[in-house]
Amino acid sequence: MLRHLLPLAVLCLAGPPAVAAEKMNVLFIAVDDMNNDLGCYGHPYVKTPHIDKLASKGVRFDRAYCQFPLCSPSRVSVMTGLRPDATKVFDLATDFRKSTLPDVVTLPQAFRKAGYYAARVGKIYHYGNPGQIGTNGLDDPDSWDHRVNPSGRDKSEEGKIVNHTPKRGLGSSLSFLAAEGTDEEQTDGLVATEVIKLMEANKEKPFFLACGFYRPHCPYVAPKKYFDLYPLDKVKLPEEPLDHRKLIPAPALASVTPYPLYGVTEDKAREALRAYHATISFVDAQVGRVLDALEKLKLADRTVVVFWSDHGYLVGQHGLWKKQSLFEESARVPVVVYDPRAKGNGKACTRTVELIDLYPTLADLCGAKSPAGLPGVSLRPLLDDPATKWDRPAFTQLWRGGFPGHTVRTERWRYTEWDGGKKGAELYDHNADPHEWKNLAADPKHAETVKQMQALVRKNWPADSFSYTGGPAKKKN
Repeated sequence: MLRHLLPLAVLCLAGPPAVAAEKMNVLFIAVDDMNNDLGCYGHPYVKTPHIDKLASKGVRFDRAYCQFPLCSPSRVSVMTGLRPDATKVFDLATDFRKSTLPDVVTLPQAFRKAGYYAARVGKIYHYGNPGQIGTNGLDDPDSWDHRVNPSGRDKSEEGKIVNHTPKRGLGSSLSFLAAEGTDEEQTDGLVATEVIKLMEANKEKPFFLACGFYRPHCPYVAPKKYFDLYPLDKVKLPEEPLDHRKLIPAPALASVTPYPLYGVTEDKAREALRAYHATISFVDAQVGRVLDALEKLKLADRTVVVFWSDHGYLVGQHGLWKKQSLFEESARVPVVVYDPRAKGNGKACTRTVELIDLYPTLADLCGAKSPAGLPGVSLRPLLDDPATKWDRPAFTQLWRGGFPGHTVRTERWRYTEWDGGKKGAELYDHNADPHEWKNLAADPKHAETVKQMQALVRKNWPADSFSYTGGPAKKKN
């Protein structure tokens, strides 16, 4: 089409309606607690045909990392483009507007200022899952022209859920339900339905639509047919050498109590893993519904699609489950960006990128204005050439009560410090040890690498970033 031949500056200029109609739309698809157990990322049996199809059309980022492996801190970081040390959101209760950033211009606000209609359906900013489904939670009203908070059968039938960790609330449990009924009756099915309605209603004007799915966050609820995809006798927990944990500092393993696996048996853990993968496939189907509608409405050739998760998720690695860890499986996230104009579409990118790069990327692609001083950068060069030169590490952090954990990831190395190294350090060589089984931090052969990685940590987290003294993240189910 003609728009493909026009330079980007012309496509994204604000102006009279005829020009504004040529702006690129944004479909911003967020998933909750989804790791990289996807077909397009090489998982041997998890079925995600619709996300895989999107990845085959766009650019799949193989080394993308969150800034804080917990829902609210990560989501606030994405939506403001700022690192957690700037937002001061480290838990599940802090409202950034009422605390540290009353005047910040969020990502959808930047698009509203550029003449876009901005709306969200479901979970984009944090609210308790499943406790606050159907509410606004910690949503930011200044970000949107319109908000929709679906609540489906999964919410009304919580009494049927099997909880293998009954002392834990549903929002932090190993719990599941192979549900009766249709996809469309579930909250995520309703999310897809409402997003499709908004696309239909606003197809004649530029839009920024945020589509926030609730799964695969626990409780792992999906229609029974998705559980049937994964016979329990085929589900296996990660296999790893048990002795590797001897070299891991205690804070690195402190996210799960009782340890390991919240004290459940291996059989119960396998049931939870089966349910987690079933919910991934369920969400994949809802992503497919939304993407199919984009095609049917003839919007695909003028819409930038971003698929992302707020953080990763451990499913037995190192004896751990869920997030709030600085291991690869917790810090790494799936990210796919499809811009129909990009030259690198259909390729994978192995460069190290961060979720805070999404704000400047979308602003760059669509002519919106980013606030000055954002720490992330536009990924446009990687969308055009996924193998182009790129030398930016990724930084992820969390808090263990009154002290921090800081990790830096380059294409080869992960280096982690606990309380500035006073409570331990970790170094993993991903060329030789992609599962992070061999901690090399104390190996004299790698002293120079430790020194180089320490310098990156010190540059990103100067001494004054150790001043937060809050307790453990507040839980809200």
